[in-house]
Amino acid sequence: MAKRRYVARGVPGGYRIWDNRGRRWWGDLYELCPDGLLTELNSGADPAKLTVLLKRYRALKR
Repeated sequence: MAKRRYVARGVPGGYRIWDNRGRRWWGDLYELCPDGLLTELNSGADPAKLTVLLKRYRALKR
């Protein structure tokens, strides 16, 4: 079984997305990990779809 490229990880204060291939955090810190984001991470983790979801959730935080 191949390692997933993106995974949501709990960090102090919430969740962040870890990029296994790039070995770095990707995106913002979220206090709660949104359901749509978790669903995409657990299914295909398409970077284009993740970017759209991250922009949507970032706008909602403002």
